[in-house]
Amino acid sequence: MNTLCKKLGYAFKDPTLLETALTHPSFGGDHHVPHYQRLEFLGDAVLELAISRYLYFEFPEIDEGKLTRIRAGLVREETLCRAAQRLELGRYIRLSVGEDRSGGREKPSILCDVMEAVLAAVYLDGGFEAAVEVIKLALAEDLHPRMLEDHLDAKSRLQEILQRTGDMPRYEFISMEGPPHAPQFRYRAVAGDRALGEGAGTSKQHAQQAAARDALRRLGNR
Repeated sequence: MNTLCKKLGYAFKDPTLLETALTHPSFGGDHHVPHYQRLEFLGDAVLELAISRYLYFEFPEIDEGKLTRIRAGLVREETLCRAAQRLELGRYIRLSVGEDRSGGREKPSILCDVMEAVLAAVYLDGGFEAAVEVIKLALAEDLHPRMLEDHLDAKSRLQEILQRTGDMPRYEFISMEGPPHAPQFRYRAVAGDRALGEGAGTSKQHAQQAAARDALRRLGNR
């Protein structure tokens, strides 16, 4: 717990909140202890408000539509899973034996849920501003101005650009790797007979968005 608190940059006054945030329903059911689902519900709202406020004040020149798309990219499962992996949250989750054996510590859905639950635990223990600081630390890479553009709908932007020349992008499946509980899809963005970019993600949609972002970078339209 102390090691994780150092990674979060926050010391809990009530450590049981963090313990609950790290407890999967499978473990909670087996041992009759509270689990993270209610905290996850609250953490989702805390995260959305914190990100909304951050974007509102940091980017006064950006319109509502674009802010909404950036926020959607920041609060999605893929982004939160990466944040959880950077904090190594998987090491600290309390799982049932069966869930642990099936790779629960690496499942994007569980890592995302735990990340939200931890944020809620910080909010309840230390207030909104404390939660904001943990969010800034956990999502630091994604909050960098150069990265925020990656959270826009890259497929739509690529389509708009290519339509000017009469082209339409399509997405070709390349491969699927990794275990069933944590697959990695790879897709290629193509226009005509040109390969424009490639990308990988934890779902087909995420991989296609990554391919579109790679294509935009190569076309100089990031």
